[in-house]
Amino acid sequence: MNILAVESSCDETAVAIVRDGREVLTDCIASQVELHRIYGGVVPEIASRKHIEAIYGLAEQALEKTGLTRQDIDAVAVTYAPGLIGAVLVGVNFAKAAALALDKPLIPVHHIRGHIAANYIAYPELKPPFLCLVVSGGHTMIVDVRDYTKMEILGTSLDDAAGECFDKVARVLGMPYPGGAALDKAAQTGDDTKYSLPRSKPGANPYDMSFSGLKTAALNLIHHAQQVGEELDIPSLCASFSAAVSDTLVPRVVQAIKQTGRDKIAIAGGVAANSRIRKDLLEAVQKLDVQVYLPPLSLCGDNAAMIGAQGYYEYQAGNIADMHLNAYATKSVLGEALAESLQEIK
Repeated sequence: MNILAVESSCDETAVAIVRDGREVLTDCIASQVELHRIYGGVVPEIASRKHIEAIYGLAEQALEKTGLTRQDIDAVAVTYAPGLIGAVLVGVNFAKAAALALDKPLIPVHHIRGHIAANYIAYPELKPPFLCLVVSGGHTMIVDVRDYTKMEILGTSLDDAAGECFDKVARVLGMPYPGGAALDKAAQTGDDTKYSLPRSKPGANPYDMSFSGLKTAALNLIHHAQQVGEELDIPSLCASFSAAVSDTLVPRVVQAIKQTGRDKIAIAGGVAANSRIRKDLLEAVQKLDVQVYLPPLSLCGDNAAMIGAQGYYEYQAGNIADMHLNAYATKSVLGEALAESLQEIK
């Protein structure tokens, strides 16, 4: 089954063709990083306009690279939530037009489910059930992936996402966008014990997390140093901040593994590329009888291949939309939310 997949939830326009949920025939991406770098972050209106400019050409490019024709496409999958609403709308409207013109099924895919599915591309042998630590710019959660389309959120950040905090701290330090990658690079030569930063334990759920206090503490430290003329050890601050984020995530993952009895753990999302988190997770589960799946850096960021991968399993589960499909800025990763969305348009 050849699925034409579309992703436009933030600042990457992407179109891929994926076969049977595991084989990526091509994944064409138009990045807007350089454009948004001068603003220090994504400007939603500009992102939406650039998606419009790029998306049709990427679809043509995807077909050309694979040698396939429009008639070889069996379905169209698209990110319908969550993301910048204008950006998501561009992808949804293009996918609806493509599905209508080709007379093929339209498959709505949740962006975070797509990130989880990136592991199916990197590891064709991976099958549910497994645990997945999702860490991205907008989401931080531990998900019990019970089946390809049945999931349970064991814990989540009650405020800021880890990726958002990385980017915010990096921006205040004057690092270029995307800040998380720059901060990770700077942390490589730092002393992660030099600055004391908090690790929070919010609420009764042991798997829930909070990063707003950590972000505030780091920003206060930076601003105080600027006000009194104190020179900061930037690499060590970056290393200390990265350690604090990792210390919030990894122990909860270990606890979830022990409680659920899962023997597989994957990581997903843009922050899954962070070297400290990857290293700490591998070390933490070394003594456990657990298989760890770390996707390559190319599959951590936004791409359409992951949408095509998850789209295959959504299709198998009967999650098909019609021309009334809408875009959403926020939606739960759980299957019930998708079912409700499909019910809304019927």
